Amino acid sequence: MLKRFIPDVYQKSIFTINYDKLKKKNIKCLLFDLDNTISPAKEIVLSSKVKKLFDKLKKDFRIVLFSNNFKKRVSKFGNYYNVDIACVSLKPLSYKYRYILKKYGYKKSEVAAIGDQLLTDVQGGNLMGITTVLVEPLSKIDERETWFNRKIEEKIFKYFNKKGTLKKGKYYD
Repeated sequence: MLKRFIPDVYQKSIFTINYDKLKKKNIKCLLFDLDNTISPAKEIVLSSKVKKLFDKLKKDFRIVLFSNNFKKRVSKFGNYYNVDIACVSLKPLSYKYRYILKKYGYKKSEVAAIGDQLLTDVQGGNLMGITTVLVEPLSKIDERETWFNRKIEEKIFKYFNKKGTLKKGKYYD
């Protein structure tokens, strides 16, 4: 049952992910979470470093900001980074994932979800059958709705750590 919370890849940040490996796996679309994955939650930090990364990645992948947040926030980032957006994604529910697959004509095997939360990003991607990449949150500050998820996430990490399955800070790809 808890297997749905184990990411395929676990890295420190979006900058340490081995995108060449994802490309070799025939991944064509990267669904990036927004809050605490590419920008601290509750802040609008338009990073030239992220822009440079996305510009490089766009040569090999379609980039979509895939967020549970609202259009007003997500579109600011989408416009700055010149990438597609999917707002109010309701992760971990499958609706927006299926919408993206259909809209762009991708197979599940061609999509990877990248985010900082086990309960939304990893669980949603795993339930959908797509590649999942967990990164560390950029900030300890979260949206109100995320606080409860973080408490559950702590317990899941503690359980996995005991089992030797997933250890916080022990990265792999």
